[in-house]
Amino acid sequence: MEKRLIEAGLVLEGGGMKGIYTAGVLDYFMDKGLQFSAGYGVSMGACNLCSYISGQRGRGAAVTLDYIDDPNYCGIRPMLKTGDLFNVKMAYTDIPMFLNPFDFEAAAQYPGKAYAVLTDVETGKPVYAPINDLTKSMDAVRASASMPLVSRLVEIGGRYYLDGGISDSIPIMKSLRDGNRKNVVVMTKEVGYIRKPFTLLPAAKVIYRKYPALVKDLRYRHARYNKVVRFLEREHEKGNLFLIRPQHGSEVGRVERDRKKLEMLYEQGFTEARACYDDMMRYLEQ
Repeated sequence: MEKRLIEAGLVLEGGGMKGIYTAGVLDYFMDKGLQFSAGYGVSMGACNLCSYISGQRGRGAAVTLDYIDDPNYCGIRPMLKTGDLFNVKMAYTDIPMFLNPFDFEAAAQYPGKAYAVLTDVETGKPVYAPINDLTKSMDAVRASASMPLVSRLVEIGGRYYLDGGISDSIPIMKSLRDGNRKNVVVMTKEVGYIRKPFTLLPAAKVIYRKYPALVKDLRYRHARYNKVVRFLEREHEKGNLFLIRPQHGSEVGRVERDRKKLEMLYEQGFTEARACYDDMMRYLEQ
């Protein structure tokens, strides 16, 4: 398939293992040879963005599915041993370097820019780290996907970071500020989803007592999230951006062990991307 670069932003929400929906969407984009001039990935969205810019169809889904039964990859064992729900060495060294390696050269040659969204725990502000050079940006991807309370802080250049979804769950405003007049936003939360207040805020106040800006982010995250979703819905209706998201809910959790549920959500992403592709291309080309 001949590749085609579109001058537009691609914005990818996180959502833990719900991100396998996004893997399905991106695999369909790769089947069509579609590339974007700018990509912004949050948490699992950043992980999927890495496989997308390296042009490795199927990799995003494979990384999710191939290790769900390995107790050393995710769960209580790595949490007790290291303080991380996901085994950092396995997730960010063993898999991308040896078990299911990235095509680092292809990612570096991707014609568009790509960013992972991180949260600076001291300022509470989002940071948008370039990730085209995957040999140097694994820590940024790891930070973007480091969920609060179940991950250690990630140090990069003397500063500390966590999940980008804490400060900027769906970075459409960043894409607009960067000058992207056209945008495709891929969400992992289904139509009608409304984020509720963070139920573990009391624990966060204790664990992150040195980082009041981060705690404030967690306190108001649901309100900011719901506000940006309303913005996305309005702009999609006006034809100012194109929104792809699950048309019905799934039973997939942020950490999911059921392979069948994950496979179904992947297929949903692929199928729904195919169903709306012509409409999306008319929007991008008008």
